[in-house]
Amino acid sequence: MAKKSKGNRLQIILECTEHKNSGMPGTSRYITQKNRKNTPERIELMKYNPILKRKTVHREIK
Repeated sequence: MAKKSKGNRLQIILECTEHKNSGMPGTSRYITQKNRKNTPERIELMKYNPILKRKTVHREIK
């Protein structure tokens, strides 16, 4: 029987950078997946922050 590979898709967490630096309570986080073969570096995406009520930069933390 052949071994199953782990695969190239990883589950990652994106956290808002502006909210983290502002000192306001709460966090804005999104969970998504990325292909580690195509994008080995950490990713940054513009996502909506419901607390700040605007689109902000979210960076990969995990």
